[in-house]
Amino acid sequence: MISRLTVLLSLVAWLAAGAAGHAAAAPAASPEVAAALTDLTGDDADKREAAVTVIGQTRDPKWIQFLSALRDGSVYARTRAGQTELVVGGSKATKGDQDVIDISAAYDRASLGTVPLTDLKEVPADRRLRLAIKPFLDADETQAQLADPDAAVRRGAAVKLGNQAVATAAPVVEDALKKESDRWVRHALAEALALIHLANGTPAQRASAARSLGDLHSESAVPALQRLVTDSTASPAERGAAMHAIRGIERWGLLTRTVETLFQGASLGSILLLMALGLAVVFGLMGVINMAHGELMALGAYATFVVQNWFRAAWPAHFDSYFLVALPVSFLVAAAVGLVLERGVIRLLYGRPLETLLLTWGASLIIQQGLRLWFGAANVDVSSPSWLSGGVPVMVGLTLPYNRVFIIGLAAVSVAAMYWLLFRTSAGLRIRAVTQNRAMSSCLGVRAGVVDSTTFAFGAGLAGLAGCALTQIGNVGPSLGQNYIVDSFMVVVTGGVGKLAGTILASAGLGSLTKGIEPALGAVFGKVAILVGVILFLQRRPAGLFATRGRNAEA
Repeated sequence: MISRLTVLLSLVAWLAAGAAGHAAAAPAASPEVAAALTDLTGDDADKREAAVTVIGQTRDPKWIQFLSALRDGSVYARTRAGQTELVVGGSKATKGDQDVIDISAAYDRASLGTVPLTDLKEVPADRRLRLAIKPFLDADETQAQLADPDAAVRRGAAVKLGNQAVATAAPVVEDALKKESDRWVRHALAEALALIHLANGTPAQRASAARSLGDLHSESAVPALQRLVTDSTASPAERGAAMHAIRGIERWGLLTRTVETLFQGASLGSILLLMALGLAVVFGLMGVINMAHGELMALGAYATFVVQNWFRAAWPAHFDSYFLVALPVSFLVAAAVGLVLERGVIRLLYGRPLETLLLTWGASLIIQQGLRLWFGAANVDVSSPSWLSGGVPVMVGLTLPYNRVFIIGLAAVSVAAMYWLLFRTSAGLRIRAVTQNRAMSSCLGVRAGVVDSTTFAFGAGLAGLAGCALTQIGNVGPSLGQNYIVDSFMVVVTGGVGKLAGTILASAGLGSLTKGIEPALGAVFGKVAILVGVILFLQRRPAGLFATRGRNAEA
């Protein structure tokens, strides 16, 4: 009997100890938080908003979770023994003739059982209170993103924390900075920490933060640094550090803008090069001014659009591969149309430049109208594959888009292929022979008509390839080619008719000049300035950078 009583007492003591341990696991709220919880049950909007601020500034994840429940309308007040406490409501049900609800503690969400809904009073969250809660929930979500496996997500979270510049986020950023290994995320975290100290630190911390922001080349910090310079309450050391940082950031910004302009010029030059490669060979070989070359480029763009839709409908799991298929398809579609155009009508008008000019212009109008009838007059949407989205950061403040890097690479590969075709194959030898002296080449057994057809088709295919590349950076519409045809002809005549090296240099020069002049003069006047420059250049060198050699040139 005594042993049974001993076991029973031991069991009661163990249960009591467990209950006491559970109670200890939920620490009592601080006096400030306790007062804030009381204010939430009142009707004073100012006090309720201030209460949210007090609770949110604790940065305690459990209190942040409580604010989330308050925003969602799941917080209730109940009165027991003359005291009011806040609880969080859960699932609701109906038992008998009354509605009941599961409730849990406000802080640790410990279950408090099921009570009648009539025993509770909802704590409402109006629009003003939800707006007060939102920054704390956003900050909590942002801090969680600092542990995301994706470096881009972590970097975005760091930038957001820096823009918010909340003092309580400094320890979180410091801890993330110690663990971070990615170079650009570390830079964003260091920038965020400096911005937080600049906004909330002591005078010594603000001066150190200003110097750090200058070393980090942080353009987003310039407004805050400018405010510090004009702050009459700031110390001379703070203002001096801020001014020095601003000057350093401005110098770095000038460097990044210069590099960006050069890159954009190279990107535009690559597009012009892709357009002009085929045009240069066709113009030099047959003397045909092909005004439909831009429409052949548009055909390549629309071929890319069709391939994209085909993959989206038939193989959605392999959608990112559509662009690799679209590259040869766009080349073949444009080449086929070019071959039909040359064999059908152009070959009948060789030696009559005015007629071929009018003919190809008419062909361009026909192709444009055909595209409008088939695809509609509005622009169509061509999506970029995931591997061409985003960019590669090369320096602080400068990220090079993958799609433009790809276009530059595609132009380089096309130039290498053209060089191999012209100077390392028998077909290229025949093309160069016909270009320099058609009559003599025919006498030596070269079939000039076949060379004309294959070369025109190849040049048209290169235009289609340019159209495929252009879908990644521009709009696709029936008049797509009209935006580039004039520039392409300027590249051809400036570089020298039929000259590969001249075409490369001219496209690079015109692309860089266009992007360098546009910021100062605007797009329209920049184009006019480039045109005037080309006219003046051709006055001095009518044959372009590289003159055509051969008996025809001498005659």
